[in-house]
Amino acid sequence: MKSAVILALLPLVLASPVAVNKRAGGPAPILRPRDSKLLKGKYIVKLKTGSTVENVEETMTLFEGDANQVYTAEGFKGFAAALDDAALEAITNHPEVEYIEQDSIVSINTYVSQTGAPWGLGRISHKAKGSTTYVYDDSAGVGTCAYVIDTGIYTAHSQFGTRATWLANYADSSNSDGNGHGTHVAGTIGGSTYGVAKQTKLYAVKVLDSSGSGTTSGVIAGMNFVTTDSATRSCPNGTVANMSLGGAKSTSLNTAAANMISAGVFLAVAAGNNGADASAYSPASESTVCTVAASDSTDAAASFSNYGSIVDIWAPGVSVLSSWIGSTTATNTISGTSMATPHITGLGAYLLTLFGKKTPQALCTYMQTLATSGSLTGVPSSTVNLVAFNGNPSG
Repeated sequence: MKSAVILALLPLVLASPVAVNKRAGGPAPILRPRDSKLLKGKYIVKLKTGSTVENVEETMTLFEGDANQVYTAEGFKGFAAALDDAALEAITNHPEVEYIEQDSIVSINTYVSQTGAPWGLGRISHKAKGSTTYVYDDSAGVGTCAYVIDTGIYTAHSQFGTRATWLANYADSSNSDGNGHGTHVAGTIGGSTYGVAKQTKLYAVKVLDSSGSGTTSGVIAGMNFVTTDSATRSCPNGTVANMSLGGAKSTSLNTAAANMISAGVFLAVAAGNNGADASAYSPASESTVCTVAASDSTDAAASFSNYGSIVDIWAPGVSVLSSWIGSTTATNTISGTSMATPHITGLGAYLLTLFGKKTPQALCTYMQTLATSGSLTGVPSSTVNLVAFNGNPSG
């Protein structure tokens, strides 16, 4: 509780508004830590070097209630408290205040090492190629939701536990994955062995049939479903979506993709397997999505991968092991930008939990900042040379 000294000083403070409200050099800065979970309305107030305990007590009269913490150590005097806008403004103008920092969450970072992991998981958790150990924070995408817009998901597969849910079908009358592609993608996003974000929740939105084909109109229906449905889900750390599919450039597809981004859904999209410029295909050519090209275990650009200035990042896409249909333990090893993309979708979920919410485009940009630069060979000069990295501090 505030001491009697504070109460005794209150009339003096209220009677001397000029001293409180005028601060040489303008208001004290309000700092907001990057890559942190900020606590709304809670702040740490640091007084200037040389300030006294009496200065601390007098400054605390500028807000109602009690401070959560009071700091009286030499060199760090101040307090932490819940502050409304009026109190925050008054304190920023107090002559003894050096700065104010918004309070944030600090937690134990426990990194886990999965040995014998698929090479793609090893690659995205190390700066150099060659590792088959996946190193990741054990938060692992908890509190996020991942939509798989594909052939469906075999939700009973052992890789998913109870985290996979069938939601919608815009392809045919069979509410199952008759192809395996979507199950493979889901395994790379969030499978317990093969997945990047091992605790994300997985949602199946079927837009392709058992032959792996669908219509543009059906794909758009699935995308619009995600745009609407994402607002109804409990995904406190954020929402991601995966589209390991594509076709000729389509204004309608790109518009639907842009709408998903506007709704706050991070969307990773396959660049395509035509060995051509991705700007000629959709939804890869939509500028607001995160467009993913494929690399192999030698750090070479995959021969089939599309490229170009629209590509945002590269990820493992050759000989990728993941879950499959047929039994609850089935696996398959396949290649394509379809396999690279779920590494990025899973990474999106992983980073949202680890570092806090970001807008979809800011998240893609953050991945580029983390990425290993210049390590790939065979990348056209018009295309970024960035391979995904999860930020593993020992990487």
